[in-house]
Amino acid sequence: MPSKTFGMKQKIGLIAGPLLGMMMYGLPLSSLSEEAKALAAILVWVVVFWISEAIPLPMTALLGAAVCVLVGLGTVKQVFASFAHPIIFLFIGSFFLAEAVVIHALDQRIATWLLSLRWATCSPRRLLFTMGCATALLSMWISNTAAAAIMVPMVLGVLSMLRGVEAEAETSEAGALLLIAYGAAAGGIATMVGTPPNLIGVGLLTEQAHRTLSFLDWLAVGLPIAGVMLVLIYHVLFRLHPLPPTLPLLQEHVRRLQVQLGPWTPGQRNACVALTLAVGLWIFPGLAGAIAGRDHELVVWLNTRLPKELVPIVAAGLLFVLPVNFRTGEFTLSWKQAMNINWGTILLFGGGLTFGHLMVETSLARSIGEGLVTVFGSSTLWNLTAVAIGTALVLTEMASNTAAASMLVPVVIAIAQSANVSPVPPTLGVCLAASLAFVLPVSTPPNAIVYGTGLVPLLSMIRAGLVLDIMGGIVIWLALRILCPVLGLSE
Repeated sequence: MPSKTFGMKQKIGLIAGPLLGMMMYGLPLSSLSEEAKALAAILVWVVVFWISEAIPLPMTALLGAAVCVLVGLGTVKQVFASFAHPIIFLFIGSFFLAEAVVIHALDQRIATWLLSLRWATCSPRRLLFTMGCATALLSMWISNTAAAAIMVPMVLGVLSMLRGVEAEAETSEAGALLLIAYGAAAGGIATMVGTPPNLIGVGLLTEQAHRTLSFLDWLAVGLPIAGVMLVLIYHVLFRLHPLPPTLPLLQEHVRRLQVQLGPWTPGQRNACVALTLAVGLWIFPGLAGAIAGRDHELVVWLNTRLPKELVPIVAAGLLFVLPVNFRTGEFTLSWKQAMNINWGTILLFGGGLTFGHLMVETSLARSIGEGLVTVFGSSTLWNLTAVAIGTALVLTEMASNTAAASMLVPVVIAIAQSANVSPVPPTLGVCLAASLAFVLPVSTPPNAIVYGTGLVPLLSMIRAGLVLDIMGGIVIWLALRILCPVLGLSE
């Protein structure tokens, strides 16, 4: 069956990838070893395929790793070892938890509860801001795509009441829907597990720079940035797309949503228990370390025996044990349901770790870092962080945020090491900025979802997206500049 998405970009990428890779290998780069040149050629080809989406992104990651074995960059066991990196299992366990949350409509329960708050139903502006907050809250724990897919129907229900009440309902619809798409992006950067680029950064920092970030470390940086971005998104969108001050039957509409959802189900309670356990175990070691000291016996035990990568596996295990109906043998999550998680993202992430590891092993990362430092001069930490953020913002509009982070993080770490500065702030800058793709429908799945409603003009998305991209870059840089020294992440 012919692919509907195989257009000119994909055709050009399919041909250009191998050609540019061969050209890269043929360049007279005497400073690189044969292994480094071979890896550079493979990476050029992989990056072209990732940007053009010539073939599915996960298959590009697998194929690139396979070619690394074919050209002798390592044995199959060595090259593919990164696909079994502990952080891969953090991904898998988190995806299991998110799958249970979605299957049992716990996400809808949380969103509807937020919308039922008296403060939220006082006006359309407050209600839609609360919807944006609900989307962000959901995307902290489940995929941005799922969060947007849940919230868009709720927003459409509210917007249906605007028609006939407001003369310019069309512009309000665009602003409200964009709030959902952009709110999902903002929420994803708040937690380590919110979106794949976050884990890519954490994994590569551990792999390449031997720097470990705890769940609480990320939360201390990501949550304030997400909160500021959500407020900015709201104000920018509703300055461009005003809403009426009042709306009839608003509270009745929210009550109708609650009635449709019904009482709590066993599946929702079980999923809530598992998710709460995971969040608690992620946060507790950091809090215990802050109170008792990192060398305390309990803190050392927790970090050694229950590291962040193991937590979601333990919590997800409850989903297969806690029954929904014990008599019929129905549990919160079945293996058939668990198999529906996004395995493609996991493979793509494994590929990113593989290439990052090989860049270090072949000294390609060091050569790139030293070369860029030579060309641009000795970079200060915060200049490098600014460049990393700006590059990620541009690249993520053309490639998926996961691919953008996979491409940029190894290079940024190498540059930081060559410049003798901390790799943590520029790496965080790349990961956070990679998720703020606001300009085009193809930039992120949530953008595509809201654009697909037919209520968001392309020019409205571009106009708001450009403003928020610039604001987002500034907010990320300022937040990192303030928070990283306080948290000891810039040393």
